[in-house]
Amino acid sequence: MNLNLRFLTGALFMLPVLMLAQSPVSGFMKTKGDGSITASFSSEKYDEVFLVPQKVDGVPVFNEVKTTSYSLYAEYGISDNFNLVFNLPYIKSEGQAIPETLENTGYENERKGLQDVSIYGKYRFASKATPNGMIDFIAAAGIETPLGDYRVDEALQSIIAIGNRSTDITGLAIASYKHNNGIFITGQIGYSLRSNSVPNALLSEVKLGYAASKFYLEGYVANQLSDDSGVDILGEGFNGFFPATRVNYTRLGFNAYVPVCKSVGLSGGYSNYIEGRNLGDADGFNWGVTYSF
Repeated sequence: MNLNLRFLTGALFMLPVLMLAQSPVSGFMKTKGDGSITASFSSEKYDEVFLVPQKVDGVPVFNEVKTTSYSLYAEYGISDNFNLVFNLPYIKSEGQAIPETLENTGYENERKGLQDVSIYGKYRFASKATPNGMIDFIAAAGIETPLGDYRVDEALQSIIAIGNRSTDITGLAIASYKHNNGIFITGQIGYSLRSNSVPNALLSEVKLGYAASKFYLEGYVANQLSDDSGVDILGEGFNGFFPATRVNYTRLGFNAYVPVCKSVGLSGGYSNYIEGRNLGDADGFNWGVTYSF
């Protein structure tokens, strides 16, 4: 089965939640002059938190947290081997603190606004044909920086902050194998330098999927490992500034995409943290509409 690259590269998925639980760049490249724009909605909720040394029931102050995100994601082929990627999310984070708690603390159950704009470039520097497919080697780098005026210095109110107010510079190395029958596997590893006392982090992701002209399906496992400069919530050195916490996670998920006409397709997916450190044990869903040109 021949791969329709215009279709495949329209099936790029982005989960713009508080931490980047899935990589902003894929192992597929757009050809020169081709592009796609995706409008997406994602939602996740948790009432358990991965703390150290164990997971606890209930979110401090807010009992349960729900995060919804509306995102505009775009990719464009400057050349066959160089693509630009853009993402801008609007996020709403809602707690379930009882009225008495809000009255006694002065906190609020909602924070919302524009989060962080991100721009990435990815370059395919080598390709190797195999008897039954192709291997691509890609280097990617990008910057993510706050665009909205959200706050992160509100003590326990910041449990529902919509971001970390960190400027991140991230580099990624990607290898992707695509079999002629549509099966593919992609692996990537990278490192993210972060400001605002947010610990730097090692990032990795592996995807396995099937891509054809009428259907796209992928499963993935994504990991983040923060360096030792971070602190643990309620642990030694924690002073109530949540961006400084050491956040690790392993997240499993899947995404699917189907075209509905020549240039438009629909996507959906699910993900779940299976282990973590200093973050909520969240289930997440996402839906999107992609226009390819």
